[in-house]
Amino acid sequence: MDSRFSRGKSSILERSLARPKTEVSLSAFALLFSEIVQYCQNRVYSVSELQAKLSELGQQVGCRILDPLVMREKNGKRETKVISALLFIKVVAWKALFGKEADKLEQANDDDKTYYIIEKDPLINSYISVPKENSTLNCASFTAGIVEALLTCSGFPAKVTAHWHKGTTLMIKFDESVIARDKSLDGR
Repeated sequence: MDSRFSRGKSSILERSLARPKTEVSLSAFALLFSEIVQYCQNRVYSVSELQAKLSELGQQVGCRILDPLVMREKNGKRETKVISALLFIKVVAWKALFGKEADKLEQANDDDKTYYIIEKDPLINSYISVPKENSTLNCASFTAGIVEALLTCSGFPAKVTAHWHKGTTLMIKFDESVIARDKSLDGR
């Protein structure tokens, strides 16, 4: 290769999958995310449509970060149990995305297919000011989309929604097939 094009750096294909520098300026993130919210807000007519659009964008992010996270952290091995997949998201994915673990992971008392990831002060909502007429808006729908994609692309189809409860709570409802598979794995 001609030396005028290399500039002393290796080609992207020659770089290791090892942990790259993951720190992003908080002000740059806040600006970019607020622009994403404004972009979506200009193209929808209701709060529920805006949350659905943010979730859709988050799903695109979730699908793209799953493989690098699994390769770096789990050496290519995917989770086979529901609780292991949720712990992977709570610890590894949350740390890669937001620099810290999620605050809590809980299972619903009355439903074995419902789990909650609780974040008291989510970074996503920190720099978004919500007008009074949109008081039900929770921009953590973007995070819910990321979590939904991480689970679905890992073979655990689920529906994830963001709610205001104890800060922000992501409610994860797994398909019946996932719970049945998990129970059959326990029976081995």
